[in-house]
Amino acid sequence: MKRILITGGAGFIGYELSQKFINEGYEVTILDNLSSKVHSDKSKYNTLKKISNFIIGDVCSRKDWELALINQDAIIHLASETGTGQSMYDIYNYTNVNVGSTALMLDVLSSTKNKVKKILLSSSRSVYGEGKYINENKEVFFPEKRELIDLDNSFFGFKCPVSFNELNPVPTDEDSELNPTSIYSLTKYNQERMLQLVCNNLNISPIILRYQNVYGPGQSLSNPYTGILSIFSTRILNNNDIEVYEDGLQTRDLIYIDNVVNITFAALITDNLRFNIYNVGSGKAHSVISVAKKLKEIFKSNININISKRYRVGDIRHNFADISRLKSDFDCANFISFDEGLKSFVNWVKTQNIEKDLYDNSVEELEKKGLIR
Repeated sequence: MKRILITGGAGFIGYELSQKFINEGYEVTILDNLSSKVHSDKSKYNTLKKISNFIIGDVCSRKDWELALINQDAIIHLASETGTGQSMYDIYNYTNVNVGSTALMLDVLSSTKNKVKKILLSSSRSVYGEGKYINENKEVFFPEKRELIDLDNSFFGFKCPVSFNELNPVPTDEDSELNPTSIYSLTKYNQERMLQLVCNNLNISPIILRYQNVYGPGQSLSNPYTGILSIFSTRILNNNDIEVYEDGLQTRDLIYIDNVVNITFAALITDNLRFNIYNVGSGKAHSVISVAKKLKEIFKSNININISKRYRVGDIRHNFADISRLKSDFDCANFISFDEGLKSFVNWVKTQNIEKDLYDNSVEELEKKGLIR
């Protein structure tokens, strides 16, 4: 298996992954539309076009899929619209790009002669929704969503339906219930299910990686819908205060880009894996307020961090990965820690041109749609 198609191969994860496969001697084809939302400059394209078969195209185009799939042994499907907030009002676009492109890929594979033996899908921790919780008796619950009336009254957690005491979050494993709470998470769930339903009929092995919050050098600093590290860093560099939603104690599992690339590479080249779905995360929960404070400290910034008690509709409270399954099939011993990764990220950010802070524009858009309250 030497010929690999990577959709979205010039994106944040895609660029590093493309470089990894090329350096390891694989023939890489990249299908990417170089969206201005992600690619504020063309430096990644200029690098990759010299060392790969680069197709500037659209994953929603049958013609582009037919061209890109010629002689491929495997596909890594990364191309996607990302971000939960924007997905709640850009519904058709998210569904068309994420679900439609996956359906089109499978349709082309089922109707044309090809050599594809494995498809790896970049899914998301968001398919779990709120994830896994326990009560004081260790009973397990999978809350579907938070009630707006509770959020409006600044209660941001969940109460046990039995004791009415607050539930405690625990690491979410791959066998947990799936409860998408945004259009984005629903599209990732639909992508997963399509692969599970169709791939066996095509004699193709599906691998689904549920990425947690990926960060690191190369991340877009201009996209206000990307991860909190990028958003907060851009705020700090523009000397703008940071607004932290809810009470700041909501948590996220943050995983460094190198860890993600190494796991993804291993998942594609390893035969006879015991499982076809893996959480790819650190297994650790970091509160949003603690992340904001660490960034402020590392940047030596004087900006204010304001806990607003506002909330975004569709946001989750807690979700961090149980990575027992990942550790059972992959080498995670040399994972870069959060503190080490954060320093590397900040050092890289300091070398970049200061991007215009578009965060306030995104907030205004969400407020108009009634998605920030």
